[in-house]
Amino acid sequence: MATQMIFLILCYLMAALPFGVIVTTVWGGDLDIRVSGSGNIGATNVARVYGWGLAGPVAALDIGKGLLPVTVARFLWPELGIWWPSLVALVAFVGHCYPVYLSFNGGKGVATGAGALLAVTMVPTLVAGAIWGAVLAWTGRASVAALVACLGLILFVSYWQPSALPVVLLLASGVVFSHLTNIGRLVKGQEKAVVSPVRMQRGGSSESGGNPLEQAPGGPNSPAPPMWTGVTKDPLDATIPPTDPGSG
Repeated sequence: MATQMIFLILCYLMAALPFGVIVTTVWGGDLDIRVSGSGNIGATNVARVYGWGLAGPVAALDIGKGLLPVTVARFLWPELGIWWPSLVALVAFVGHCYPVYLSFNGGKGVATGAGALLAVTMVPTLVAGAIWGAVLAWTGRASVAALVACLGLILFVSYWQPSALPVVLLLASGVVFSHLTNIGRLVKGQEKAVVSPVRMQRGGSSESGGNPLEQAPGGPNSPAPPMWTGVTKDPLDATIPPTDPGSG
């Protein structure tokens, strides 16, 4: 029992490592994510402030600090059943959300909770992760994606692995609690997107701000020459002086 208690303490201390702060401090600029964007230390705010080039590694590290301790716990104490890795998953989630290193002001726990659940109930978590990605791409809002993925995960676990439902319900409740401010902004229509929604990308050339005839076949950023090298003018534009019939 003492060994398991020490393991839980180490799990908390590892999960409390604020990788969002560490990565942006070492490889980012002068902006402190704790006072920039939403002020959150998670990957979503890192993406908002520094882009996905730094947010990707932060998300991977946050997933890892949930996945690693639960995997080790299952390997070292397989006889304890599902309650033990479930407890470790909860401790990792709490460590990320309430890190001792930052006066217990941490992230929202989505990535760390997902990593922990990958070691508890892999298939439902992977499916929920796919839903998270689809909803994020469609809406552009990570909070909406997280809440929808939590709902889907509860349904999938109820069908595939009911024994994991208690820990899933607890972690999903924790995610909802950590997103209360986001939910408030969603209700008010003030929640900002972290990626460009797919439905906005389908707006056509009017949103891209360019004439399609003046763009290369591969798009505005293509190195290929444009499809039309002449001057493109609107024939109905009244500012164009009329051509003198006798001049030709």
